[in-house]
Amino acid sequence: MQPIPIDERGRFSGYASVFGRLDQSGDLVMPGAFAKSLARRGAARLRMLFQHDPKEPVGNWEVAREDGYGLWVEGRLIPGVPRADALRRLIERRAIDGLSIGFRTERATRETRSGNRRLWEIDLWEISIVTFPMLADARISPGQGVPADRSLRAAISLLKQ
Repeated sequence: MQPIPIDERGRFSGYASVFGRLDQSGDLVMPGAFAKSLARRGAARLRMLFQHDPKEPVGNWEVAREDGYGLWVEGRLIPGVPRADALRRLIERRAIDGLSIGFRTERATRETRSGNRRLWEIDLWEISIVTFPMLADARISPGQGVPADRSLRAAISLLKQ
């Protein structure tokens, strides 16, 4: 297994959320759900935390944007912060690779049959590096960008719903 790319300055990237995938709490984030929040806040005002703990800021998000697959993020761990230094080594060796979003729901609908929620608009506050993400596909990326076949599969899965 190859190490996850994280450079000497602690920069890494991945998907903090993937559209149309059911998470462990029964939520599906829909395309466009982050648009208003990202326009209002931008990446610079999103917090990078460890395990959603407000006492554990570990870095800064430099890019946060929606694409056809989900919420793509690029961030940098802050050198000299003990937790960030440890996370850099753990990410590099694939000991931790989960991402998770902290948000407030602005607009959602509930499916009557399944009880699952479709999240149409989200007020995004923070994105955390986590051990166990609620959404299995929310991960630090082993490479740059998303392969075209993943985007195609995501689009097909959304059309089937």
